[in-house]
Amino acid sequence: MSPTLLAMGAHYDDCVFGIPGIMLQAVRKHYRVVILALIGDYTNWPPAQGREKDFLAQSVRICKDYGAELRFLDFASHRFDVNLDSKRAVSRAVLEVKPDIAFMLWYQDHHHDHVVAATLSKIALRHGDRVLDAGSYKPPKAIYAYDNGPRHTIGFEPNTYVDVSPVWPDAIEWLGKLMAITRNQPYDRAKPDPAQNLKETIARYRGAAAGVQYAEALWSAGARVQEIL
Repeated sequence: MSPTLLAMGAHYDDCVFGIPGIMLQAVRKHYRVVILALIGDYTNWPPAQGREKDFLAQSVRICKDYGAELRFLDFASHRFDVNLDSKRAVSRAVLEVKPDIAFMLWYQDHHHDHVVAATLSKIALRHGDRVLDAGSYKPPKAIYAYDNGPRHTIGFEPNTYVDVSPVWPDAIEWLGKLMAITRNQPYDRAKPDPAQNLKETIARYRGAAAGVQYAEALWSAGARVQEIL
C-alpha cells in the first residue's frame, strides 16, 4: 500500500501555505496525501459568511485537483481549546488516517487558533492511543513542524530543508487558487495574491539558506539517523 502523509493545520489554507511543495512531491511519489483542517465551521469568519458550504466544497475540490484529500473537523475559529473532547476529536481523525509521516503547525504563534491546533496535533500524533484507549494506534514514524510566516510564527528555527524547486509553479498556483476562494473571485495567474508573494519570499529565503532556488523549512520533532553518502 502507498504510504500516507498527513498535514495538519488550524485553517483551510495553513498547510497549503506552509508545505505545498512537500505535499506535491509526496503526491508525485504516489503517497496518499491527507490535509486535516481542524476548523471546519466558518460561520463566524466574515470572508466566508453566507457561503460557508460552498467555501468548504471549493476548497476540497481545489485540493483534490492537486492530489490531496482535504478534511475538516467541526471547530470554529477562537471557539475551540485544548480539552478532552477536542483531544478525542483530533485523535480520532489521526487514528482514521493512519499517517506514516505527519506535519503540524509550529506551536509558538501570535494566532491563538494556530497555538491550539498545534497543541492538539502534537497530542494526537504522539499520544492518541492514551487519549482514545486505542491499543491499535501507531504514531507516525516521523513528525515535522512547519511555520506559518512572519506576523504569525514565533521563534521557529528549522533543522530540515526540502528542495521544492521542481514543483514550485504548481505549489504557488495551488495557494493562489485557495486565496481566490477567500476573495470570492476567479483565480488570475497574472495578479498574485499577497499570500503568494509572501510564500515566494519565504521559499526563496529558505532556498538561499539551503543552496537551492525554493525550499520549505521544517523542524524535526526527533533526531533521526540519515544516510548522507
